[in-house]
Amino acid sequence: MIYIADENDDGKRLDSRISEILEGISRSKIQTQIKSGKVLVNGEAKKASYQIKENDKIEITPIEDTEKIKIEPENIPLEIVYEDEDMCVVNKPSGMLTHPTNNEKSGTLVNALLYKFGQNLSDINGEFRRGILHRLDRNTSGLLMIAKNNKIHEYLANEIKEHHITKRYRAIVKGVIEKDEEINLPIGRNPKQPHKMMVTPDGKESRTIVKVIKRFKEATAVELTLITGRTHQIRVHMSHIGHPVYNDTLYGAGKGKVTTEEQVLQSFYLRFTKPNNNEIITLEIPPDEKYNKVLRYFEGKK
Repeated sequence: MIYIADENDDGKRLDSRISEILEGISRSKIQTQIKSGKVLVNGEAKKASYQIKENDKIEITPIEDTEKIKIEPENIPLEIVYEDEDMCVVNKPSGMLTHPTNNEKSGTLVNALLYKFGQNLSDINGEFRRGILHRLDRNTSGLLMIAKNNKIHEYLANEIKEHHITKRYRAIVKGVIEKDEEINLPIGRNPKQPHKMMVTPDGKESRTIVKVIKRFKEATAVELTLITGRTHQIRVHMSHIGHPVYNDTLYGAGKGKVTTEEQVLQSFYLRFTKPNNNEIITLEIPPDEKYNKVLRYFEGKK
């Protein structure tokens, strides 16, 4: 089995990540596999404590006498914004996980994709991430690209890596932002809280362009363009400069006066080159109800 690490794996322990991929297999058995050289990272044996880096190629020798991971297809409605023979773009709703985890194996986007496309999905990143090129946090809605085969997966993954794909988000953040700016601050995993990221000098280059759309007394509607694509990048950057995304409890905003399902953040714009030809595809979706609900409040249209 070959697994290509993405930005969400950056900084995770090798044994921990493999235990997530090979669900149901004990950590001790996985550590034994690593020690015996049956797990290679970029062609080399590593320690179980090795910290994974984005784009690491992890080769895992199958472990005998274990059941193959099986994620069940589920008839969950999908909003497909774009589709061709090799890929599609879906509008993921807020509240839905992009892919299953050890704790949640149903109700995710991957379950819905398996029902819609069956085995016509890339499997480079294992059964838990069939077709998934990049992800959105559970409570972030919007556009996600899906690969239907491994060749296109590799092509699009490289396009993302080389920053050839434009991704824009809309958000409402706390406080008043006075001017447009580019945030260029490195992001890495928080050593004390591994489920969180943070601005840190030894992190990876992370750049976010912030454009003010509308200012209110206590908040600002913004458009955010990702130059890089680190885990939680927008949420970390906005929190660090003192303007956390509205209702983002993980990064310090707390709940605002308007109740929503966590952060008011939507991936609304994608621009990419269609695989196998030079056609430019540009996709844009309208604000979701969560964004509109908070916007109406600040506009005095409660």
